[in-house]
Amino acid sequence: MSSYDHPTLIHDISQQLGGLRKSQPEAMQGFGQLAKAAMAGGAVDEKHKELIALAIGITQHCSGCIGFHVKALRRLGCTRQEFDETLAVCVYMGGGPALMLAAEASAAWDAFAPAAG
Repeated sequence: MSSYDHPTLIHDISQQLGGLRKSQPEAMQGFGQLAKAAMAGGAVDEKHKELIALAIGITQHCSGCIGFHVKALRRLGCTRQEFDETLAVCVYMGGGPALMLAAEASAAWDAFAPAAG
């Protein structure tokens, strides 16, 4: 079971970065521009770039990264099968520690499920 409420975690991270955005606007804008350029669709589409980013977040043990990228994957229409296959590659490449974070990512997937209605 994940120890994170990923929707709250990414909200809190965004709020906590407010001070850094004010004190270091050029650096934070530069990071934002880098993210936008790196994630833009091209030969590799945005969804596949988000799957790559999620895999890196898992293997780097970054819970915030998991939250932000799972949320983006949901927005982009990633299927559960695509998501789970990406998690399998993470476990293959990262072993037991990646398996623990894959479980966390699965909890985030559920937490960002579209509301029924």
